[in-house]
Parts: sequence; structure tokens; C-alpha cells
Amino acid sequence: MRGLVGQLKGICTLSLLTLCLATESNHKYTDGEDVRLWVNKVGPYNNPQETYNYYYLPFCQPDKGKPARKWGGLGEVLEGNQLIDSQIDIKFKTDLPKTTICSDVLDDRKAKIFKQAVKKAYWFEFFLDDLPVYGFVGREPDESKDQMMMWTHKTFEISYNGNRIIHVNLTSADLKPIEATGSVEFTYSVHWSPTDIHFSQRFERYLDQNFFEHQIHWFSIFNSFMMVIFLTGLVAMILARTLRNDYAKYTRESDDLESLERDLNEESGWKLCHGDAFRPPARLELLAALIGTGVQLAQLILAVILITIAGTLFVERGTIVTVFIISYALTSLSGGYISGGFYARSDGSNWIAVMVLTATLFPMVCFGIAFILNSIAIGYRSLAAVPFGTIVVVLLLWMFVSFPLCLLGTVIGRNWDGKPDNPCRVKRIPSPIPHKKWYLQPSVIALMGGLLPFGSIFIEMYFIFTSFWNNKVYYVYGFMLLVFLILLIVTVCISIVATYFLLNAENYHWQWTAFASSASTALYVFLYSVHYFFHKTKMTGFFQTSFYFGYTSMFCLGLGTMCGAIGYLGSSMFVRRIFRNIKCD
Repeated sequence: MRGLVGQLKGICTLSLLTLCLATESNHKYTDGEDVRLWVNKVGPYNNPQETYNYYYLPFCQPDKGKPARKWGGLGEVLEGNQLIDSQIDIKFKTDLPKTTICSDVLDDRKAKIFKQAVKKAYWFEFFLDDLPVYGFVGREPDESKDQMMMWTHKTFEISYNGNRIIHVNLTSADLKPIEATGSVEFTYSVHWSPTDIHFSQRFERYLDQNFFEHQIHWFSIFNSFMMVIFLTGLVAMILARTLRNDYAKYTRESDDLESLERDLNEESGWKLCHGDAFRPPARLELLAALIGTGVQLAQLILAVILITIAGTLFVERGTIVTVFIISYALTSLSGGYISGGFYARSDGSNWIAVMVLTATLFPMVCFGIAFILNSIAIGYRSLAAVPFGTIVVVLLLWMFVSFPLCLLGTVIGRNWDGKPDNPCRVKRIPSPIPHKKWYLQPSVIALMGGLLPFGSIFIEMYFIFTSFWNNKVYYVYGFMLLVFLILLIVTVCISIVATYFLLNAENYHWQWTAFASSASTALYVFLYSVHYFFHKTKMTGFFQTSFYFGYTSMFCLGLGTMCGAIGYLGSSMFVRRIFRNIKCD
């Protein structure tokens, strides 16, 4: 009975809390209604991942009891947001003159912390009606002064349209010197003004249109598109002419025994690989898992881009991260299907190992990197540290959604799409591979293959890196969709060319080369990230450096796996096509 009463109390409390927050959830207020200001985080401006709770700095708090906390979704927690009620009195459409928030006396410890914060250009983030508000803690002194200064007054200028809040501007004032034993009084004021801006347009002021829609961005898209046309046309022309001549020579029938013997002795190139081209590659289980994971990541990225375009998810905190995680779990079905089918067609028998690799390889590597970064964040007491409960939620999502779907996809793939369909039979004894010049070696072909795909996304990488590491909101997902499609097309073309060069050199180990020639795009992206870190950012410290290269490593790992899988699938279709039209007996 007591348990039932307790559950009813919990339900009632949750219902009352929902009613209290109803106005904030639907963004509609009545005159004089309370509007909550949530404080979120502070940190060095140049180190976007090095963030701390707002009260990590010794700001005094209003003496109104324990402040309420606002817990967001999974993505919001993973992004390091921790909203706390500021307990500042703000009422809808009600101006407020200069009012004291609280006062405090700075001792040596507090003064030292504030001085370090001002020296490192600490910024803070508030939220009012889900609109972000930014400001700096203080200002470094002029050359003629040596005293650190701190802002002690905040003016909130809030614009409204009807019963909705449209804009929030924060102006800091009243610079005070940071001195030990000095009394500091923190104050604020509120001014309301009407505006004609529609509610649906209120987030546009946070979008840097001059930066993202610059002419260089449009030019890069056009340049990449022309590269696609040129590359696909060139590949089609060269391969069509070369293969047509090869087909004509290979299928030519002659009654002259001497002529036939001469042609056979002169036979060379890709045609001699017909008995080995479909031989299962080395480390088949690993290749199958990588191909399945790569296709899954391609579907994941496409789904997130389309959903974000349809719903403008960049407006809500953490929504894109939540959609990314859920989409990854749901697309595990296709990842298992692709890997299971490929492994079965290659006469593989240990399908359970392939399923486990597909389900665990990429997430476990990312989890290992994230575990190291999380340990660093815990050591720094940063908001970037993921709580244990959130880690458990992510693991449960993987265990009960992603893993079962991968298992189901693997079973479906090996049973419905696992029948071998090679156009040529595989010889019992592998043919010797002749020695070729250095530029026809698989390693060289693989390294060179990633240059053009990287060139097609180079400019977009700059915009993505700048938005993620330099405090900008990335919103041009239409550009990202075009660049993503261009990348896939260029990757397939480059992989086909690399495979043809390798087969023409009578090297039939084309599977891993096709994968690596496309996956090497990620290597050039990582090298570019190193250049970007040292020349385009002002990041400092072990914390930020670890997070920068940790996140970049996970990104490049996913990009390389995706490009490698797409490149392999394109090359596989090409190889089957060319050997289907020749005599393989």
C-alpha cells in the first residue's frame, strides 16, 4: 500500500512539474508571468570543450534555497549542458530597474580564481526560453593598468512578439577591480520591447550567414560538382575504350593456329586474373565487418542530414546528437545485412564472428577513445564528463537495440543474399603475381586514391571544423548533402580506377586495395585537422588538445570506414561487370 501511495505521489509531482514548465515548453507566456533564466556553463573562449558548471567560478547565489535543475535529453547531456535555475526574478513584459542579485566578499582564493578566468577569456552561457545568451566574465586591463577587471552588472534586453519571446540581448557593465577582501555586488536589470519578428525567425540571429553562405562556399560546391562531371566522364571514356579493345581482342575467334597461339602468348593484363579475381581476400571477417559498418554509417549520415533539413534540429540543444545515436542503433539492421551477405557470398563459415565484429568494432573503438577523454574530463571536473547514468543508457541502447538488429540483419543477409554469384570460377592454385613498378604497388595506389575525394570535400571540412571548434552554429545542411553525394560519387570512381590499375598489373588482391584507396581519404582529413589545429585555432592545454584529436580520430575512423565500404562496393560491381562478358572457362 505504501509503495502504491509513493508511486501516486511521484506521478502527481511529475505532473505538477510539467504544468509549471508548460509555458517554457510551448514558449507562450501571460503578462507578469515568471520567466526562468537558466545558467549553464563557463570556460575559456578558445577551448570550446573545456567547460565547467557556471558556479565552478565563485559567483554568489541568491539565498532562495536549493536551485532547480533542468535535465535535458540524451544528446543535451552528452554535449555537456547542465542548466541550473539562476533564481533571478524576471517577469514577462515587466521592466525591472537595477536590482541586486547577491553580494560577496572576495578572499584570496576567489580573487585568484576570477583573475585566472579573466586572463583566459572565460565566457559563460545562459538560456532564457531556450534562447542562448552569452557573455564574458571580465576584461583584461589596458597596457597602462595592471588590475584585472570583472563585470558585475548584467542588462537583459528582451524582445517579444505577442505572448512569445523573440530575442534576448545581454549587456555587461560596471567593471570592478578584482581584489582580495573587496566587496562585490552583482546586479541586473531587465528591459522589454516589442518587435515584429516572427517566432519562427527568432533563431536566425545566431546563424552566421555571411560566413557559411560566402561566395567561396558556393564556389567550392560548383568546383566539386565540376570535378565529379570531369572525373566520371574521364573514367567512363578511358575504361570504355580500353575495355572495348580488350574485349575485342579477347573474344576474337581465329582459325589460324599460329595466330591464336601468338595472341595467347601475348595475353596479359586484367583478363589473366579471371581465375583469381574472386578468390576470398585475406582477413575476410574483418573486411566483411568494415563493409557492413561503412554502409551503415553512410545510411546514418544521410538520414541525419535529411532529418535535420526537414526539422531544423540545430535549433534545439542536443537534438542532433540524440538523432545520431538513435539512427545508428536503427541502421544496425542494414549493417548486419550487408556484412552477412558479403561474408556468405565469399564462402565464409564463421558468420557469428562477423556479426560480433560488425556490431562491436566501430562502437567499441569509439567507446575506448571516449573512455579516455571522459577520464580526462572527470579529472578536470569538466561538464564534458559524461555521467555514469548516461553511459548506462547508451550501453543499454546498444545492447537491446543495436546488437539485436545487427544479429537479425546478419541472419537475413546470409540467408537471402548469401548465394555466391561470381561470374568466374576460382582456380585451386593461386597464380603468381608478377613484379611491377613502384607506382603500381597496392600501398601506393591506396595512398594516391584518397587525394581526389579529399579535394572534393576540402572546403566543406573547413566550414565543419570551424563550426564545431570555433563556436559557430552549422546550419547549411543542404550544402552538406550535396558534398556528401559528391564524395560518394568521387569515391566510387577513384576506387574503380585503382582496381583497374591493380588488375591490369595482374595483381588480383583488389579487395583490400579498393577499400584502402577510398578509406585513405580519412588520412588526408586527419592531416588537414593537424594543420587546422595549429594555424586556425587558438586552443591550448592538455584538456582541449586531447578532446580535439580524440574527436577528430573518431570522425576520421568513421569517414574512412564509410568511404572504404562505398569504394569497395563500386569496385565489386565493376569487377563483376568486366568479367561477366569474357570467357572464364
